[in-house]
Amino acid sequence: MILNIFNSKTTPFLLPPPPLSCQENYPLSLIEPLNRRRLLASSISFTISTFLNPLINSVSHARGLFQMPPVRLTNRYFLVRAGESEYENLGIINTNPVAKTSVDNGLSENGKKQTVKAALALKKIGACEGSCWIWPSITQRAYQAAEIIAAANGITRSYIVPEYSFLDARGLGAYEGKTLNSISEVYASDTISANIKPPPIDDGTPNESVSDVFVRVTQLMSILETQYSGDTIIIVSPDSDNLSILQAGLVGLDLKRHSELSFAPGEVTFVDASSIPTYKQPASAVYKCLNPPSCN
Repeated sequence: MILNIFNSKTTPFLLPPPPLSCQENYPLSLIEPLNRRRLLASSISFTISTFLNPLINSVSHARGLFQMPPVRLTNRYFLVRAGESEYENLGIINTNPVAKTSVDNGLSENGKKQTVKAALALKKIGACEGSCWIWPSITQRAYQAAEIIAAANGITRSYIVPEYSFLDARGLGAYEGKTLNSISEVYASDTISANIKPPPIDDGTPNESVSDVFVRVTQLMSILETQYSGDTIIIVSPDSDNLSILQAGLVGLDLKRHSELSFAPGEVTFVDASSIPTYKQPASAVYKCLNPPSCN
């Protein structure tokens, strides 16, 4: 059966009329002159399939489907942790997104000095020669750090692109308001499983596992790799975990070991594309890694 695109009914496929000498051997029900509507319908069907085939093939090579570790990176990336915040200066954990734009969540005096050193380090290695894009979290300390980096490297504010959710500091749940030393307990849990969440709390602070953060930073990279090509991008995070989990994903390190890549306040790291392994498909079609690089 073929669908007649000019009405909602279906019509049987009709054989072309046989030579007159043989028509007496054909049932009359199968003999009907071809009409222009059927010829047009078959022509349209052929044209559509011919047009779509190259599009289908090109979709398979699209850059928007980002995976970790990536097959390749089309941009150059620098990862920067903002300098020490006022809360960190007091030794207090503050990850509630409600307070992320608060002035109290800005850089401390020491944090400003750390960020200036980071900005000058980027200038020394020529990170923004020509131009660069700066992607900071909208968190107060990260955005302040972005402005310092831009000023030191001669970049206008039009090249600062605030990120509103994917770069939020990792939500530590019930650890909110506790001392910074408590983070060691979180990292101890991370080494057991990337899916363990900190205990929850009812004040609106998220309790995020390593896997939760991994999803966020992968989404961010997907946007950056799709939106830019051949550019330099400086990612500015308010905390270490965004960056250590992102870097672990990029280089194929087990996410449970992300804390081995931890960033100090004001630290700068260049993402070396040569250190990113080529993604290998599983040897067996039966076994599939659904969450690379952690395939357990």
